[in-house]
Amino acid sequence: MAYTHGKYHIFMEELNRKLSGILLEKGAIKFGDFVLTSGKRSRYYVDIKDAATDPDVLGLISELFTGAIGKKKIAGVELGAVPLLVATAIRKGLPYIIIRKERKHGTGKLTIGEVEKGEEIEILEDVVTTGGSIMKAVNYLRESGAIVKKAYCVVDREEGGRELLESNDVQLVPLIRISEIMPADSHQ
Repeated sequence: MAYTHGKYHIFMEELNRKLSGILLEKGAIKFGDFVLTSGKRSRYYVDIKDAATDPDVLGLISELFTGAIGKKKIAGVELGAVPLLVATAIRKGLPYIIIRKERKHGTGKLTIGEVEKGEEIEILEDVVTTGGSIMKAVNYLRESGAIVKKAYCVVDREEGGRELLESNDVQLVPLIRISEIMPADSHQ
């Protein structure tokens, strides 16, 4: 379906609202006492990995990413980004790179997929808190000769990730900000 710029923007906003509702409905936001990957403690946890096992949720996330990203290679860190990368790459017809958390035994490779010098790569992530995981990926890709200017995430927890990335010349583009789906007093 073809959309003019204004109608397309409205369509994408409707899909973002739909995703927010689905994440809440599917229990992707859990309340309790959690220790995050960053080491921070939190009263809530955003579980995109579990939610993305539902084909409707994964399909919607990949549709939103497909509408947002350019025609560049995409990359993401295992494990959370992998289904998002694959679904988006298939939908958009793009090659992708999986960045391992640790080098593979034997070959010592840190990636699945090739990084070419001078190519632009955009990063996909499930949830951003401090931005540390994305920065590790950005640094690795840049050290390998790639150009990284944008990172996309399903949910930005709004806890410093955007600021860290911007200070390193990477724009963070979230599908959803936590403040859009939870009252301010429940996510502090």
